[in-house]
Amino acid sequence: MSYVGPDFDPPQPRRSRRRPLTVAVAALVPGALLGWLVYEAVGGTGNDGGAAGTATVRTSATAASSTPASSPATDDGKNPSATPTHASPTSSAPADPGSGSGSGSGSGSLKGKVVVIDPGHNSGNFQHTSAINRKVNIGTNWKECDTTGTSTNAGYTEAQFTLDVSHRLKALLEKQGATVKLTHDTGSPAWGPCVDERAAIGNTARADAAISIHADGSAAGNRGFHVILPGSVHAGTADTRSIVAPSAELGERVAGNFVRVTGAAPSNYIGDGTGLVTRKDLGGLNLSTVPKVFIECGNMRDTKDAALLTSGAWRQRAAQGISEGIVSFLHGS
Repeated sequence: MSYVGPDFDPPQPRRSRRRPLTVAVAALVPGALLGWLVYEAVGGTGNDGGAAGTATVRTSATAASSTPASSPATDDGKNPSATPTHASPTSSAPADPGSGSGSGSGSGSLKGKVVVIDPGHNSGNFQHTSAINRKVNIGTNWKECDTTGTSTNAGYTEAQFTLDVSHRLKALLEKQGATVKLTHDTGSPAWGPCVDERAAIGNTARADAAISIHADGSAAGNRGFHVILPGSVHAGTADTRSIVAPSAELGERVAGNFVRVTGAAPSNYIGDGTGLVTRKDLGGLNLSTVPKVFIECGNMRDTKDAALLTSGAWRQRAAQGISEGIVSFLHGS
């Protein structure tokens, strides 16, 4: 996911406001940072490493997006005339393929909890550009239904990445008893769904937590992950006021655990080193009535980040980090 398209316009510069992280996430930061520093000391490259960069983990969260250090990213996957080649990742088999509807095991610490996972984009979008380019109401204005997403230089698409991580994440959460629903799954639907429909799926399910999985398409040299939080929006049919606080807590816990488990560094080009960005222009967040965040797991257009994103072992760790963040949020501890 990059910053051009239906939900991906460049974030507007805003004055940064900071607030303390939750106690649980703050407790994770020292160990996570130590792990990342050790990782950097031994090289920090290759398929099983973490994302490097100049950013550092901080014990406060930014409540507004900061201006990227370089020019706004472009959505390389949005070119409707080019269907990328599908390079094989190092390991493409998810831990458990799962299914679109999904149900919990009936036991475990998350019994009775509902989680909605939204795999960003859809591999079929390349063949249905007219459909995904039509405008939908995102609450405050109208944007395209969806985009094709981005890809690595070798052609491994964001849609492939997001679905693989989503399957892994689903399996992990179901093992703990959660009922897990995907907004779409392999080949169903053939394209989309549109961003407004993705939000509606979480709302209809009355999800206790929802997360949209993405990877960025920024410039080479821009590295690391960031979690996108909903801003307070009350305009048109959008009203996020009731989900801003719980979504921020969800995002902070996901970010803290993602650092700890993957060794990845927060983005060095957006988020002011916190790994957290607040936005008001995303239909998937503006239309949500349940706690929801987006995570950009890395930058597909940077070769070092791409080496991680195409590693099955790293994708499993990414799913584990996201899972542990969601579990922490649902447990309230």
